[in-house]
Amino acid sequence: MRKFHLFLFAVTLSFCFGIATSSQAQQSSTAGMHRVVVRRVEPRYPELAKKMNLGGTVKVVAVVAADGKVTKVEPVGGSPLLVQAAQSAISQWKFTAGPESQETIELHFTP
Repeated sequence: MRKFHLFLFAVTLSFCFGIATSSQAQQSSTAGMHRVVVRRVEPRYPELAKKMNLGGTVKVVAVVAADGKVTKVEPVGGSPLLVQAAQSAISQWKFTAGPESQETIELHFTP
């Protein structure tokens, strides 16, 4: 009987953990940034990627103009389905003003 209770507890815990992690459909972070993001647009998780349960990390290099607008987003790595969503979102970001720079950004997609 004790083994059954432990099993039930483990199943309940894993179920709760699964709900907690799956409720965050996408989670993003940045790495190696020199300028502060003033306005961040979260990427839309592509429907096809959702259906395929596809997740992963997309890495891009964004060229940021002196006024803080993103002028170019070049993919470095990641699934093509997710890269397109990342590029679309990051092209709408706004950074603090400063000299033109290249910012390396990583977005993490979790199905």
